[in-house]
Amino acid sequence: MIIKLVHPSMSDSQLSRLVCRTMSVMKLRRFGPVINRSRIINTSRFGDKPLWFRPFTIIKVAGKSSGYGLVEDETLARKKIELFQALEGINRGIFGIPSGKKLEIESLVKQIESQNPTPEPTLELDKVDGCWRLVYSTISILGSRRTKLGLRDFISLGDFFQTIHKAKNKAVNVVKFNAKGLTMLSGELTIEASFKIASKTRVDITFEKSTIIPDQLMNVFRKNYDILLGIFNPEGWLEITYVDDNMRIGRDDKGNIFVLERFEDNSNF
Repeated sequence: MIIKLVHPSMSDSQLSRLVCRTMSVMKLRRFGPVINRSRIINTSRFGDKPLWFRPFTIIKVAGKSSGYGLVEDETLARKKIELFQALEGINRGIFGIPSGKKLEIESLVKQIESQNPTPEPTLELDKVDGCWRLVYSTISILGSRRTKLGLRDFISLGDFFQTIHKAKNKAVNVVKFNAKGLTMLSGELTIEASFKIASKTRVDITFEKSTIIPDQLMNVFRKNYDILLGIFNPEGWLEITYVDDNMRIGRDDKGNIFVLERFEDNSNF
């Protein structure tokens, strides 16, 4: 059975275009540390209103089932939207969030995980392959660690990217930084790791090497480099609890949760 989302009084041609657009309903490509709601509204491919304000009617069309088909299940799509709304303004959770907000986010994560369309992700690594951007993690940098790394005033965190090379069983994590001084200094920490399949849902990860560029940024972190690496070192195991065309969720052996969105512009990796 296929589910189509139909706006009232739509012609057949309008319906066809809507179904195509809906295939990318959760592809919020420019989700950054802080979301500006007006920017989402103005750039929405669905018009001048964000998706969650647009009325629709659910029509079930009889026919041969095709799994999730062309359109995501309406409940799952709604939960994803609620999750992205909950993530607004928290800088991926890296510097801590109120307990109530954390409970809200993790409840939504569990609800999305319960509808995982890929129950055996390590048997379908094509869905994991490619570039992803971190939008939420329970990894946190607080207290003295944040102070020692200069992350209160002097250094700011940019995007976190992960590129999976399934053919090589490799993963490359990139953390972007900006350092304030006489001139703005931009750089990145790159961590390379290998992985092997441990089960139908789990991979074992082995740290291989790390680099920081440029040298000036390494000079900033050199004294506390072990702290920095300890925060972002992925070694251990990772359970892939949800993956589809545009979202991935994982849980590691340290109890951390990671939510990532597909990022297609991977020319820098």
